[in-house]
Amino acid sequence: MILEVAPLHVKAGQETEFEAAFLQAQRIITSSPGYVSHDLQRCIERPGDYILLVVWKTLEDHEVGFRQSAGYQEWKKLLHHFYDPFPVVSHYQPVRGASSAEHSSAVGRR
Repeated sequence: MILEVAPLHVKAGQETEFEAAFLQAQRIITSSPGYVSHDLQRCIERPGDYILLVVWKTLEDHEVGFRQSAGYQEWKKLLHHFYDPFPVVSHYQPVRGASSAEHSSAVGRR
């Protein structure tokens, strides 16, 4: 599994419109092959700052399957005009043994 992390900085005063557009756009990403889950969270201290977390089966599912799809063009049209600056997306993979879920299941086996 790959975790996509996208810090989103939405232009001041456009937060409500962005959230409404995201509710429409999320149907695009959820139908993409290799998509597992997503979560959009808004910063309490800086209301224009969001973090989008998307779990993909593979890096290629995001970088090729989603970003080179027709759906991505619609995603861009719905969302990209809200960002300033444009987000730098990073991808992460789990560190073996360093997960609370792994720790909990290991404790339960004792």
